[in-house]
Formats: sequence, structure tokens, C-alpha cells
Amino acid sequence: MTTDASDILKSLESGYGLPVLSTVALRLVEMATDESVSAKELSVLIEKDPSLAVRLLKLANSAFFRSTHPATTLEQAIVRVGLARLRMMALTLSLRETFPMGKSGSIDYEKFWRNSLYVAILARYLADYAGTANPDEAFLAGLTLEIGLLIFFDLLVKDREPDGDLTVDPLGNSLAEERALFGIDHRQVGAIALEYWRFPEHIVRCQHLYGDRAMAHDAAPLAKICEMAKIFAACLLKKSADFQSLFVQAHQTFGMDAHKMNDILLHTFNQVENIAENLRLEMDRDQDLLEVMEKANSALSRISERIMAYDYRNQSEELPTFASMGEEGDTVNRTLQAVAHEIRNPLTAVGGFAKRLASSLDPASKSGRYAQVIVDEALRLEEALSEMTGHTEA
Repeated sequence: MTTDASDILKSLESGYGLPVLSTVALRLVEMATDESVSAKELSVLIEKDPSLAVRLLKLANSAFFRSTHPATTLEQAIVRVGLARLRMMALTLSLRETFPMGKSGSIDYEKFWRNSLYVAILARYLADYAGTANPDEAFLAGLTLEIGLLIFFDLLVKDREPDGDLTVDPLGNSLAEERALFGIDHRQVGAIALEYWRFPEHIVRCQHLYGDRAMAHDAAPLAKICEMAKIFAACLLKKSADFQSLFVQAHQTFGMDAHKMNDILLHTFNQVENIAENLRLEMDRDQDLLEVMEKANSALSRISERIMAYDYRNQSEELPTFASMGEEGDTVNRTLQAVAHEIRNPLTAVGGFAKRLASSLDPASKSGRYAQVIVDEALRLEEALSEMTGHTEA
């Protein structure tokens, strides 16, 4: 049964049924865009929201800013944090506190915000790397990318929930199903909500671009960054996702090498708990790390299977090498070269991730021990690949 989409749109566009963000946050957004506004004026406004004031001071004195002198007043904190980041922080906190937590029907709010936070952090780092969008705005755009789902659920689904889980994966199918049932989808709802909350237009535009449209050559840079961040977050968090596809996507879209992608992944895991605490989100970084390491280990297992498959070509105990084949083995030679080329890149990427991760963890911890197991397996496969190609890797 469909709903009259035009009536819903008219109601939403007038603000009916939309959550109300903090008046302090909305006023702060307006003031923070005015370069003539002083830190004193901003501090007077922030004082009206104790929760925001406490978090602002905590952020200003966090390791992120690496200051030797603590900020003891709101004015000092505002100067240190900066107007752009202050505006984004106020909106982020207000958004998070507008919606409930826990689980209601097919919506798991904790899971929603966990996924959204990973998308936001990854979007920030991708924007910083690409240099095509403001990193702080990319964070907010990533955090709100699926915000319409929460409003859509509350207004249309909660009291007459359809069969099955409400999901955003795959997004295109989910949106099509929503339109078939209700005449409107949650991305349309999200765009209306962000406009109502006076979000910047280029952040609102990300709601309309997803999938191939977001990745098109002429797509807005911020939309492309958010789409990639969403894909990367799914690779990290979705159990069935292929870990090594992270590196392939990063290289194809941004020309990013495995070393830089590993940097982004490690920075993401290092920051997620601190940011989650500021947003009053429960996060289990160690569990997330273990799940990602399990994906990395599975990727190495698949690489191992590909290497060992060629061990049976000559029905010998040793892997064939370039030196052992001679002229008559030219076809096999070329085959091995192609296989080695396809294997080496993912092996380097996954092995590099494990090495970087192992160096940042306590060797005695569960995560540290598991990371070392993956490192050892990566080294073993590198040796096997070198044996197969008849030379020693540098």
C-alpha cells in the first residue's frame, strides 16, 4: 500500500514531524559563518547549552590539538577549535541527542550510529587526502548520509512496519522498496530534513547522489567522498564484505596506494572511541578490530589457495619457478607472471595492514597476538610467491 508522496513531502517541507535540533546549535551555525562574530559572543551562546560547553572544552584539551597549555575558558576553546569545527561539532552533537538509542523494531539505533560514525571518520580522511572537500564538512556529510532513515522509520514505518528488516544495503534496492511501499524514500526525507535544519547545500546534495551517480566523473566531490566512505565502512563492518576490495576501490577512485589506505584505516580505529565518547555512543573498538583482522586473515587464506593451486600444475613437490621451466615452459612462465602480479598487490596491501596494526598494538593483547599471526602468514605467503616466481622479494 503506497502513501500519497506529495502530501508527505508538503508536510515534511513545512517542518511537520521533523525532529527539532538544538536552538543553540542552529544559532551557532548562523553565528559561526559570520566572520565579524567574536569568540566572546559565541561563548555567551554556548553557555546556554551545558552539554555543548563541556564537550567543547574536552575537545579543545584533547590529544587531537596537542597543546601544552589547557584551555580553561570557552573563549580559549573556541579559538583553539576554530569556527568551522565548532559549527560542525554543534550540529553533530545536536543530531545525535535528537534521536533515541537502543533498538525499536527493525531499527537498531546503536548500530546505525556506529556505522554512521565510521562513514564520517573515513569521509574526513578521504577528503583530507583528496583535497577536494572540507574534511570537517565531509565528516558531517558522512554522519548524516542516512539520517533520513531514522526519520522515515519514525514517521512512516514504526506503526505499520513492513515484513523484514529495514535496511540500507544494498541502498538502491532499499530505496526502490521504500518508494513502492510509501511513495517516498528515506534519502528524499533526509534531503528535506537537512534543508529544514539549514545544512549547507553541498551537504544536502549528497542525499540525492548514491551508487553510480555518486561515482560519475561529473559528480560533486563531496558526494563521491561520502559514497566511498560508505563502501569502505561496509568493508570494515559487514561480515560478508571482502577486505581487500578496500584497497582496490581506493586505488581506482583516488589513485591511493596501499600504504596510505593503511594509514587511514589505523587513524580511523585510533579515533573512533574518542569521538564516540563525545557523541555518547557505545563503541567496542577492540571487537571491531578483531572482526577486521578476521577479514584480513580470510583474504590471506584466499591468496594462499591461489598460490597453492599452481603447485599441482607439474604434480611436483616444489612450486615451479621461472628458472626450472626453460623455453618450453614459456606459456606457463607467462601464466605464473600474471598470477604473481595479481597476487602480489593484495598480498602487499593486506600484509602491510597487519604489520602496521601489529606495531601499534600491545603484543600481549588478544588483538596484538592475532595481528602477529596474520603478519607471520603474510610473510609465509610472500616467501611462497617468491619461490614460485624464482626470485627473492626485496
